[in-house]
Amino acid sequence: MKEKVVLAYSGGLDTTAIIPWLKETFDYDVVCCCIDCGQGSELDGLDERAKLSGASKLYIEDLVDDFCDNYIMPCVKANAVYENKYLLGTSMARPAIAKRLVDIARKEGAVAICHGATGKGNDQIRFELGIKALAPDLKVIAPWRMTDVWTMQSREDEIEYCKKHGIHLPFSADSSYSRDRNLWHISHEGLELEDPSQEPNYDHLLVLTTPPQKAPDEGEYVTMTFEKGVPTSVNGEKMKVSDIIKKLNELGGKHGIGIVDIVENRVVGMKSRGVYETPGGTILMEAHQQLEELVLDRATMEVKKDLANKLAQVVYEGKWFTPLREAIQAFVESTQEYVTGEVKFQLYKGNIIKAGTTSPYSLYSESLASFTTGDLYDHHDADGFITLFGLPLKVRAMKMAEVKAAKKDN
Repeated sequence: MKEKVVLAYSGGLDTTAIIPWLKETFDYDVVCCCIDCGQGSELDGLDERAKLSGASKLYIEDLVDDFCDNYIMPCVKANAVYENKYLLGTSMARPAIAKRLVDIARKEGAVAICHGATGKGNDQIRFELGIKALAPDLKVIAPWRMTDVWTMQSREDEIEYCKKHGIHLPFSADSSYSRDRNLWHISHEGLELEDPSQEPNYDHLLVLTTPPQKAPDEGEYVTMTFEKGVPTSVNGEKMKVSDIIKKLNELGGKHGIGIVDIVENRVVGMKSRGVYETPGGTILMEAHQQLEELVLDRATMEVKKDLANKLAQVVYEGKWFTPLREAIQAFVESTQEYVTGEVKFQLYKGNIIKAGTTSPYSLYSESLASFTTGDLYDHHDADGFITLFGLPLKVRAMKMAEVKAAKKDN
């Protein structure tokens, strides 16, 4: 009996060409596994395509709710954003995919897992760190790094390879953007984006979102509710998290929300330029932060902000299955106990405009915040506070004046 390999299969040209290559190069029985994280129509026709290409079996695994509940929401609760802009759409999905690949490999008794990530990108790291953490005994095959046996260097090469193996598929050699899509976002790289001096061709590029300039001239109000940091409804309609993200994608896409053009620092050391569309995710993150402003105390907010940056880095680098991620997530979960309430905002031409936030656990006190004197705040108390708070500054200034005077006398 042949040894089995589980291939992370997207249905695209790269992973389709990998199927006959694995059989020819290693004599493996190829089991394809396509993970549905909300790609939509990209999954159409995969079963026929995989088997036509020589796969013995295809799994299509619905991970949408698992992705939303166990990977997206921990990052939303933390407000984890990489380099102040990237909402981790691809980064969060990869550990979810890696975990399911391992599950299928165990079920099938496979000896290896294969992925089609390139040797210059972040995804190879994310997939392989996940596999190492969950199944250190499994081999990992990364064709694009195996240049001694993987000789294809272009789409034309892959199409010709497939034709030689009797696989005639509806792929063209036309250049297009390199994209990754799931329920949370879609990313775009390539073409004019490879030159940071060039403006993105948004009319050609955008999939989920309307350019803000073409969004409706009238804003739209949206109301959301949260319980312990988790969104529970949109405009009065209770929904599970995945359906809330779908609804927010629709609303955000209509009003040009969540388009980010970024030059980011990849894990492998190079800079790359990409455009991300995250309409629903941008709204969800902003609404959650608006509620936290009311509920969290200053000291907790300060530490949480630092740990949000650390979590974003951990997730971006593929270190999901680590004690550090678990520890940060445990802290974040403890901060969400009272993040409950209602957030209202207006969507207008790429903007999310506050329109009122309420919570039964709000720490905001109108009597304290106003300029009138209340029972809890005596203006005279500020005298002693400022004296002590500014004491280090005053002592240093006095010492520097003393040193300056001594130098002048000498």
